[in-house]
Amino acid sequence: MVILPPAKPPRIINFLKPYVLKMHFTNKFVSAQVIHSPTATVASSASSQEKALRPSMDSTRDVAAAAKIGKILGERLLLKGIPAVAVHLKREQKYHGKVKAVIDCVREAGVKLL
Repeated sequence: MVILPPAKPPRIINFLKPYVLKMHFTNKFVSAQVIHSPTATVASSASSQEKALRPSMDSTRDVAAAAKIGKILGERLLLKGIPAVAVHLKREQKYHGKVKAVIDCVREAGVKLL
């Protein structure tokens, strides 16, 4: 009697996580965007470079600015009807400081993280 290995399910990982949150930090600004993976388009974004946000921020590069960007991005995602996103961190990005501030504020806005 030969026992066959179980059949592998089709690769549906890309379809389970269509929206990916990516963050970029420079010495002057904080920006975050959500990308729709199958079409490679930007679904929503927020940045401390936006002229409407600059007067309300003391600094455009610290942890408080990152938290504000996360909150605004979360609200914009809910307005567009995107309930959940996956988080993509670069190798050098740790869950600490500005990265933690953005992710926590997106979560507090009501967006689920995968």
